[in-house]
Amino acid sequence: MKKSIIGKAVRFALLAAPVSAVGFSSVAVAQEETAKVERIEVTGSRIQRQDMETASPITVIDAAAIRMEGFTSVDQLLQAQTSMAGAAVGSTTNNGADGVAQVDLRGMGSQRTLVLLNGRRMVNSGSGADSAVDLNSIPVAMIARVEILKDGASAVYGSDAIAGVVNIITKKDFEGFQVDLNGSSTDKGDGETGELSALYGFSTDRGNYTFGAAYSDRKGVIQSDRDWTKPGNSSFIPQGGLVGDAFDENGQRIPNGSGGFEQEVKANVNGQWKPVSGYDFTQDSWYQTPSKRYSLFANATQELANDLVFTADALYTKRKSDQQLAAQPGDILLDVCGAPGADLVQCITLTPGMIAGGITADGTGRVNYRRRTNDVGPRVYEQDTDTLRLSAGLAGTLDVHTGMNWDVSYTFGKNEADTSVANSINAVNMADSVYANQAAWFSGAPLTPAIVDDIGYFEQANGGNKQHIVAGVLSGDLFDLSAGAVGFAVGAEYRRDSGFYNPDPVIVAGEGTAAQQDPTNGSYDVVSFYQEVSVPFSEKLTGEFALRFDDYSTFGKASTWKVGLTYELSDEIMFRGVAATGFRAPNVSELFGGNTGSYDYLDDPWGNEQDPQILVNYTSDANIQPEESESFTAGVVLSPAEIEGLSMTVDYWRFKVSNAITRLDAQAGLNNCFAGDVTACETFLITPEGDLSNFTNPLTNVGDQDTSGIDVNIAYRFEGLGLTWNINNDTTWLLKFKQDGLDYTNTIDGNFGGYAELRNNFSIQAGQGDWNVTYFNRYIGKTEYLADGSRIDAVLYHNIAASYFITDGLSVSLGVKNLTDEEPSRVANGSDGGTVPEVFDTIGRQIYGGVTYKF
Repeated sequence: MKKSIIGKAVRFALLAAPVSAVGFSSVAVAQEETAKVERIEVTGSRIQRQDMETASPITVIDAAAIRMEGFTSVDQLLQAQTSMAGAAVGSTTNNGADGVAQVDLRGMGSQRTLVLLNGRRMVNSGSGADSAVDLNSIPVAMIARVEILKDGASAVYGSDAIAGVVNIITKKDFEGFQVDLNGSSTDKGDGETGELSALYGFSTDRGNYTFGAAYSDRKGVIQSDRDWTKPGNSSFIPQGGLVGDAFDENGQRIPNGSGGFEQEVKANVNGQWKPVSGYDFTQDSWYQTPSKRYSLFANATQELANDLVFTADALYTKRKSDQQLAAQPGDILLDVCGAPGADLVQCITLTPGMIAGGITADGTGRVNYRRRTNDVGPRVYEQDTDTLRLSAGLAGTLDVHTGMNWDVSYTFGKNEADTSVANSINAVNMADSVYANQAAWFSGAPLTPAIVDDIGYFEQANGGNKQHIVAGVLSGDLFDLSAGAVGFAVGAEYRRDSGFYNPDPVIVAGEGTAAQQDPTNGSYDVVSFYQEVSVPFSEKLTGEFALRFDDYSTFGKASTWKVGLTYELSDEIMFRGVAATGFRAPNVSELFGGNTGSYDYLDDPWGNEQDPQILVNYTSDANIQPEESESFTAGVVLSPAEIEGLSMTVDYWRFKVSNAITRLDAQAGLNNCFAGDVTACETFLITPEGDLSNFTNPLTNVGDQDTSGIDVNIAYRFEGLGLTWNINNDTTWLLKFKQDGLDYTNTIDGNFGGYAELRNNFSIQAGQGDWNVTYFNRYIGKTEYLADGSRIDAVLYHNIAASYFITDGLSVSLGVKNLTDEEPSRVANGSDGGTVPEVFDTIGRQIYGGVTYKF
């Protein structure tokens, strides 16, 4: 088959497309030249072909690039790519993630990016009934490369592949024994990470067996240990307080514009109830959450006969992780003795000091008491998760036409999790204790040990996910045209997914100070049929066509298609484009999840809420329908013959999602209701007066997304000054990101994350023989705060790294991340610490290194 300059450029760009070009080595070049007749399956297609030239844009990150940049988890390396946006949870997510790490391609939501392991689905994992894959379950030590398909691929892979596909390829065909030791620490002496892994493989006359084990340990970083962190200011204070009317400097109540008065928390200060400073919760919260992982993995390939090959891979990972938040905020309503509507028996008596401080019963005869329960201790969230994945297959050939390939496989995935929260508070016991011990609770003094034991409890929950997949595919050449053979692939698949989550009984009963939550339990199955055809219309023009049909036990049938074209104008220029439809089926938690409370960072326009975190009730819907999508990519690959080693790709992309399964914008609901929009008030169950006690955000099919942009990659490899140079630059221009009628383009927000118009990654590497040195930088352009349009500063991170082969089997590496110790940009309603840790580096300068020994 003819190998053009442009073809080589495509393969070079695939290897050089990561943040660094480290992974492109002379070994890779040699393999390219000697494997011309080998048929491979490229991510985005099940048709086996002799090269990687397809219509879809793909980025490949190899193991060398991963190690050179000091990545210790899959989510870190993925979120560093310019094609990522939003706010995928990971190691810097301290509140609400339960230690999970996910990927968010194009910022369209982690549930819209499909994650594969060796080309097959990975079970969703986390704390139970999860909507996406926990990338923590895949150790870096087992990765040979990561392929990122930046194109809609539902017609090939089915549900979830709306924004693209991340295919993690594990190490196989390995011979010998290899030990890797890697570690890092911040220059401030915290946030240490360590990883020890071993790999052993051997070959037989007709097969190869590879086994591996890995252990990683990540220490935490406390928010208040960073001098740029602005102290927290929570209205929940350790001495406790009652909510009352706010006074101006003249002692007059301050009207709130809605017929009432501004509210604030008052505490007992020497017998007088006065407003006090808020509580600094950053001294108890993590920027980097601690985690330990233990992994075992294996790959096997055995030729059973001349035309029959058995393959299998296995993965087991145990994760023990924890997060820490400030002590539980106790928020209870207390009946006031003698007030209309109040309980006549169980009630509190307002003292003259309370009344003088503006503390009076509301319309229901109650007052709001708030206390940060520091006497009990900080909330410590712990997870103990086990994820198991087994996949086995048989592959062979049929003596039909020029030969056809068949493959049948079975994949099993299981995830189980035990989660807990130490120092939780039983709200019922707390209320009873306040009524019975008013002097102790209202004095402002520490609580007695007896009261602490009465109100505190150890919260426990469990959950899991399970997946079964049986699949078969037949591929080969149908017939020959003048320009080449027409390739095809047809296949069928059966998949069953199930999940469950059982909260602590106290939480289910709504008796905790944490949000109430119902159990989740459900399952569904799907039968799928698909076909692909690759047609060489001429030596220059090739078409790729795919069609898929899925039948779900929940909502019914769905069909998707894909059309791709590549046109090689000359040896130096190739055009490519793909149009496709896609869908995402509702997952277990969206279908069968019980009501769940969530404390979201929101602004109360009425001014009734004293804390930036407002309780919102999340609901699911068993009758929810699948999302639908349209995607389009068009690009050009350039490789000028005059400049050997230079390649450039430019791709325009657009994704549109309709019928999206989403929760509405809660902040917009608050603002619209406050402005008099009756429909908004009814949708979110808010009263016109701003009563948020039933504030609800339901899952609906009315959502939509529309996002577009341009990706540019420039890769240049050359010799100069006696050195081998690799230069790589990745740029993503976000042209538009709209969701549910709101424009998020070039904005950032604590709830939705960041959608910068410009993201850029640059690297330059110089090397000779046994050593190389690499400089990287990562740029996130300036954005605007979603709420008011105020400017959020751009940030440029600088990283350096070097590696050296002491012997053929012994190598060392050393690097520094965030060399100039850049501070994160501040975001007013940031998800944590006054910023968005999922977007900006909150850890600071880190030094990392590693040793690899192979024999």
